[in-house]
Amino acid sequence: MALIQTRRDFVAGLGAAAGLAGIGIPLARADELLETTRLRLTQIPALCVVPQYMAEELLRAEGFGEISYVDTPVDAIDAAIGDGKADFGLAASFDHIQAIDAGASVAVLTGLHGGCFELFGGERVRNISDLKGRTVGVKGLGHPHAAFEGKVDAFLGFPPEPQELRARKAGHVIVNTGLDQPWSQYYCCMLAGNREFIARHPVATKRVLRALLIAADLCAAEPLRAAQRIFTRGFTTEYGYAEETLRTVAYDKWREYDPEDTMRFYALRLHEAGLIKSSPNKIIADGTDWRFFNELKRELKT
Repeated sequence: MALIQTRRDFVAGLGAAAGLAGIGIPLARADELLETTRLRLTQIPALCVVPQYMAEELLRAEGFGEISYVDTPVDAIDAAIGDGKADFGLAASFDHIQAIDAGASVAVLTGLHGGCFELFGGERVRNISDLKGRTVGVKGLGHPHAAFEGKVDAFLGFPPEPQELRARKAGHVIVNTGLDQPWSQYYCCMLAGNREFIARHPVATKRVLRALLIAADLCAAEPLRAAQRIFTRGFTTEYGYAEETLRTVAYDKWREYDPEDTMRFYALRLHEAGLIKSSPNKIIADGTDWRFFNELKRELKT
């Protein structure tokens, strides 16, 4: 496959891909005055957040003229959003929950795709019960060297880490949240926004969500096009890993899953483990806003 694509080719391809998927791409409504044309999204090395990058042209069509991606440490996504360094960002649901519990000024607005992270075990770990008393590596996006070198007993990885571990034949999969229940029944990565931005810019917020949800549909309909897009734009140097991620992550499930169920499921797990103080109900009350998602779910029916 040729990995060279112009911006004009890509924009034309959006319409073609949307047609194949049966996706309607609505134009921005003239009676909805966009409160700001500036938008900042977090940028992290995880490949599962591809819809953020696929959405750029869609966001421009929605009226955003100044779009930037803020390079953000993977463990500081909610901090960047809450502190106003970025307006929106995708992160794992449990990261958002812990940030909400700690008082971050963020609101989770929707889930975007199904499970993408996998738990790998070493020789001494064959199942989850074997993890008791063991060392688990996390937050090493792009550099799971501890798993390669045997310094940890298990490793929780997000794309491209699982793909790299398999390529190196390092360890074995204990849990694949894209396939194994109950994890596969919930969203993995969810979109959060800065609470002040959402309050001051409701029209802009809805347009951001619309662009990202349509981009998720496009990722599901045209995974090779999406992989090519992020490779040529420099969001990844590993085309093969990007293609594998886009072929396997459930980007077409956002209409089926309930974002509140996901927040409740992970908040309960974190609360039971003593990792958060707030109850699931308080997390949902303090840190979620489903208004825009519910509207768009009706509007974007295929």
